[in-house]
Amino acid sequence: MGSATIFFWLQLPNVTKNYRTALTITGIVTLIATYHYIRIFNSWSEAFTVSSKDGGDYTVQLTGAPFNDGYRYVDWLLTVPLLLIELILVMKLPQAETVSLSWKLGLASALMVALGYPGEIQEDLSVRWFWWCLSMIPFCYVVFTLAVGLAEATSKQPSPAAASLASAARYLTVLSWCTYPFVYMVKSVGLAGPAATMYEQVGYSLADVLAKAVFGVLIWAIAAEKSAVEEGGKLLPN
Repeated sequence: MGSATIFFWLQLPNVTKNYRTALTITGIVTLIATYHYIRIFNSWSEAFTVSSKDGGDYTVQLTGAPFNDGYRYVDWLLTVPLLLIELILVMKLPQAETVSLSWKLGLASALMVALGYPGEIQEDLSVRWFWWCLSMIPFCYVVFTLAVGLAEATSKQPSPAAASLASAARYLTVLSWCTYPFVYMVKSVGLAGPAATMYEQVGYSLADVLAKAVFGVLIWAIAAEKSAVEEGGKLLPN
């Protein structure tokens, strides 16, 4: 995540001013994620110990210190709306549509995260499922908008390559996002203890890499392609 931030910000001079805000936000997203992953790692190290007796299999045991998964939700509350906004900005929609979509998708995604957290910290399965169902309402709205609502805007990109990249960014977001509800359900299907927490954290971490770092590379590629098209257009004779 940290390396991605450095890459995105080093690429700022290589895109036109129209896309620098989107690329700057992309770097901010991975920077925020870097900070929170450091905090998550430290909390994990304090909550669990890994030991091996006489060279045998390794075992994971609780230390008694709580593992604070709140860092991940704070990260999502900040970065998820920004991820959607950077996609909207790099697509260069009409100003009114950009503002409207940024507010709608930003607020819906923040609500999704906020509704998910109360269930994450519950042991009661019925309560976890209740909050999961509530958080799926804004989730479905955002996914539908990405998969269907932005299809027309994608087709209007200035080149086939830009349209293809924008489509890939949309569907990567949908794909990576669809892993989160299933990972959330790990503790709702009978798994518990360190094993459940491990599966959950691995799943969330892999999804985060796709949704932030890999998605950010696509945002940079879209910005670079559209910048090249615009610069090429300026060089054409009248």
